[in-house]
Order: sequence, then structure tokens, then C-alpha cells
Amino acid sequence: MKCNRCQNEDPKLFAYDHGVYYCRKCIDFSRLEVNEKIKPVKLMHKTWKGKPKLDYELTASQKLASHDVYKHLSNGKDVILYASTGAGKTEICFESICGYLAQGKKVGFAISRRQVVLEIATRLRKAFPELSICEVAQGYTQITDADIIVCTTHQLYRYPYAFDLLILDELDAFPFAGNEVLQAIANQACVGQKLMLSATPDEESMRLVEEKKTELVCLFERPHKHPLIVPKVIQVSVFLQVLIVIYECIKFCRDNKQTLVFVPRKRDGTWLKMILNLFVKTSLVHSSTENKDEILDCFRNKELDVLVCTTLLERGITIPSVQVVVFKGNHSVFTTASLIQIFGRVGRSFKDPKGEGICLCQFSSQSIKDCVYQISKMNDTVYAATKK
Repeated sequence: MKCNRCQNEDPKLFAYDHGVYYCRKCIDFSRLEVNEKIKPVKLMHKTWKGKPKLDYELTASQKLASHDVYKHLSNGKDVILYASTGAGKTEICFESICGYLAQGKKVGFAISRRQVVLEIATRLRKAFPELSICEVAQGYTQITDADIIVCTTHQLYRYPYAFDLLILDELDAFPFAGNEVLQAIANQACVGQKLMLSATPDEESMRLVEEKKTELVCLFERPHKHPLIVPKVIQVSVFLQVLIVIYECIKFCRDNKQTLVFVPRKRDGTWLKMILNLFVKTSLVHSSTENKDEILDCFRNKELDVLVCTTLLERGITIPSVQVVVFKGNHSVFTTASLIQIFGRVGRSFKDPKGEGICLCQFSSQSIKDCVYQISKMNDTVYAATKK
């Protein structure tokens, strides 16, 4: 027995009902019977030979990475784009998107997190005003086809055998990383090549590169050419961490800069938000927050000084001149990849490329040490390249 959607062959994960077996492993995506064929989804195909409209020109390093990516894809190879946070991964995809659309091929952009889907869709609409862009995620399922489709990785189940180019952003992020069902659905959605984006590729991804099953393109230089922000690690008690969070948020507010305060758990955010609200305008966002979009819009519009959040916002969100403080940084929820993404929120703006990242902890965990090491190594790689 085999499931034609998730490729499950484990007898324990099949159930028998009314004379047929069905797969329980991917039941969340609708019931699929054993040997039931999945028909290709019918989507519009448009041939478009335009170019993206950008407010700036790509740097020489970005152009080189962009050309390399499209060259490998054109040769029928999947590609991993290993680029630091803020290096412009989305913009580096544009040449490949244009190349596929010029051939009348279908392009999909899949991301693990809903908030990032909405942000990427907005950026694509600005870059490709002549094209229709649709986002498909929780609360956005009325329109499911456009010239370019941006969706969560969960929503890829709607698109079997659909995409000639499938761009998978946040390759290493929860819930896609390590999820056999989502990965099988993504593989089924792609009939051509996959372009996988990550600032923190996992061991499995790098193994595919070593086995020459996937090409690797690296870019660690940010467009403004300033180094990545290496976090300042402060080891103190939890009580002193609270005092430092208050002090730093007030200081940043006086400098007309906003702050993202990352906490490991919802309950940490609840009481920390109440304390901070005594001093600065603060709100809280976590996975159960119902009005996430409204709160994020308020933060983007500078109606809030501080936004307390869980790792929900570790990726994708771009706020000019934002500063970052991590509370209880030694907590197990803050992995190396998570911390690299979190501190990658800082210094992305051309007008304010420096900024501060502060990691508060009771002790420096291995994740914290690895985060500092990897960010420093990326900076050293860029510095070495400029000296050649």
C-alpha cells in the first residue's frame, strides 16, 4: 500500500473503512484512499516578458547570485540560495521568476508562515504591478490562482503538479522542516525545479549539495554593505533581565527607534507587556493572537514603541530601524537558527544599517554561542571577499 500524496507506506498509518484503505498520515489534507490518483490542478498560464520594477538597482553581488541561480535552474537543477538575513533573497529570485514567466511557465512561492506570505505578496505586487498576485493562507482562500501564487507550505496541497518553478522560502523553518508530509506535498506540487531559500540551511539541505543533487549559491553581503549585527550577550538573573528590557526599550524610544522584544513563551509575553506598557506603548503578538495583522500594521505605522512577540515573528518581518532584545535567550525554544533569524531583523535599512541586538540570558547556551559564531563567520567571509 502507498499513499499517492504523502508517499506513506507504513501499514500502521492506513485505516480500513467501508471496503477501502485510506491514509491517516495526511488525513488533515482531506481523505485519500490507497491507490487513488491525484489529478493535476488546472491553473492559468500566462506568457509575460517584462522586468520587475525596483526602487533601487541590485548590487554586483546580488546580480551575480541572481545569474548563478537562474543558470542552474535553466540547466534543470534545484538550487539552495544560502544568504544572510537582509541580503535580498526575494529580489534575487526575480530574474528566475521573469525567466520562467517568459516561457509561459507557472511560478509558485511557498513559505511556512502566514505573516511572511502576506509580506512577500505585497513586495511582489510592488515589483510586478502588471501581474496578478494572490496570497493563499489562513483567511485568504477566496482566490487561489493568479500569475504568481504565494502560499503557505500547508496550502500546497491545493496545487498538485502545478509549478514549473517552486520557490520554497524558510526551508529550515517550522513546520516545514522535518515534516515528511509537507515535504512530500511540496515535491508533488513541483513539476520543474525548486529554488530553496534559507539563511540557516539544515544538515539535510547541505547533504543534498554534497551529493550534488542540488546546487548551492551563497550570498552573505547585505545590499548596504554593512556587516550583520552580532548580538551583545548579557548573562544576568531573570530579575535583572526585566530591568534591562525596560531600560533598553525606554532608551530606544527616546532615540525614536522601535523595539522587538522576543520571549520564549506566551505567558512571558503577557506579563512583560503589562510592565512595559507602564513606560512605553507596547503590544503583544503570539500564535493565538486574533488580530495579528492589525497589531503589526500599528507597529509598522509607528503607533507602537515596542512589540513583544514569540518566535512567530523571527522571520520575514522587516521594520526599518528596529532594535531587538531577546529575553531568556537560553531557553530551548531559541535555537541557533531561530536566534540568527531574530537578530537578522536589525540593521536591514539603508538609512540605519547598524542598530543593536541584545541577548539576555542566565547562561550562554550552545545555541547562543553558535549564533554569535555563525554571524561573525558570515561577516568574516564578506570581509575576506572584499580584500581579494
